Amino acid sequence: MRSFLFLLLALPLFLLTALPSFAAPQPWGLSLQDAFSPVAHRIHDFHHALIYLIFFITLLVLGLLLYVTWRFRASKNPVPSKTSHNTMLEVIWTGIPVLILVAIVVPSMRLLYFTDVAPDTAFTVKVTGHQWYWQYDYPDHGGFTFDSYMIEEKDLKPGQKRLLDVDNPLVLPVGTKIKFILTSADVIHSWAMPSLAIKTDTIPGRLNETWTRIEKEGMYYGQCSEICGVGHAFMPIVIKAVSPEAFDLWIQEKGGKVPQKAL
Repeated sequence: MRSFLFLLLALPLFLLTALPSFAAPQPWGLSLQDAFSPVAHRIHDFHHALIYLIFFITLLVLGLLLYVTWRFRASKNPVPSKTSHNTMLEVIWTGIPVLILVAIVVPSMRLLYFTDVAPDTAFTVKVTGHQWYWQYDYPDHGGFTFDSYMIEEKDLKPGQKRLLDVDNPLVLPVGTKIKFILTSADVIHSWAMPSLAIKTDTIPGRLNETWTRIEKEGMYYGQCSEICGVGHAFMPIVIKAVSPEAFDLWIQEKGGKVPQKAL
């Protein structure tokens, strides 16, 4: 009976989880933020496919529970069956889950490979986690660097987001394949940007790698998602995606150098 009630309550949750997502963090938001990178699109497609599969399995199990509850109720079966084994039934309920898992492995491994292997990228950005702020380096643009701190609540301007906006966002061009090299200067952090499907740990003494290609100009918000100390909740990530032309101008304003091939 408890299992039946749990499944009955879980059905609305599965339906809500499959609803369209949001473009930015929303109060009481459900599901995933809208995708704005090739990796994010593939992850969303795989996620939605699994949701439909889980929903189908849930309906099947619910139907079996309802059938068993009705078919083998005490009033209809005053003398309960003492059957302890059914070879065919055990083969079926073992084999079907195995086949489902095997079917999931193929798209899962393809997605992991697509996420992990960086294609030919235009330039590299180095991300370094500190307690409790981020440091960004542009080695292909003159090697200039800057720090990114959360804006304190008392310093927020109209329109800025509490606990999310920073003084120096990471500026990146749209439509450009960008490689990220990530490390840490102290403890383990995690550089996470949900709308771009990036979530990579920054580990002291180690370099991790990921990549992205932002599809639309705008502001993208993320946060450190590894518990890194008392300031963990106060090191947000902000990416400002601009046109390639605006990005080159920003590089020059920062005193960096625009590579000849980007001119």
